[in-house]
Amino acid sequence: MRHVAVLAGRGPAQAPPGVDPDAWRLALLEDVYELAESLDQVTAVMAAPAALRAEAEALTWPGAPVLTARTPLEVLEALAAGGATEVVVLVPDAPDLPGLLVGKLFRALATAPAAVCPAPEGLVALAVRLPLPAWLAGALAGLTLQTPDALARLRAAADFPGQVQRTPGWHRLRAPADVHLLDPGLEGWENTRLLLSTPARA
Repeated sequence: MRHVAVLAGRGPAQAPPGVDPDAWRLALLEDVYELAESLDQVTAVMAAPAALRAEAEALTWPGAPVLTARTPLEVLEALAAGGATEVVVLVPDAPDLPGLLVGKLFRALATAPAAVCPAPEGLVALAVRLPLPAWLAGALAGLTLQTPDALARLRAAADFPGQVQRTPGWHRLRAPADVHLLDPGLEGWENTRLLLSTPARA
């Protein structure tokens, strides 16, 4: 079973000037989750720390899977216990991420136990086959999607080269100026787009 999990959190995304920080964070999160829901032959999952679980549940349909988790490893362990075989974990601040890149991550798992979509710092997405090999579980124990050298650390922990594939990278909206990375021509990111177009920003 394939799953795409969006891991919510309070940072590090910073809102552009004139935009409410909580509204910004939730708009980004909802757009990433809607991307996950739009993908074929996968189950979309929302994951969040206990303190944010209620707002994560509010963004999903009734009965949709919501996990209590703080790290990628906690997400993977919970989904493995439920029978998942392949999982992509997404950051909550890449609202315009193309579904094609998620598809490339799943394809990479055909030849490697792990794959990543890198960002300029950290990762946009982490994909793994389950159950986790011991070396990968050990590497993930001290790693988040914000870890700047996450790809290097995962590759250094691997038993041999090629066990962590790298797909094309993407951007994250972590600083106010990052809003300029959004491409109006790309489909999706409707909640973020709407928030940026409100008169309050004028």
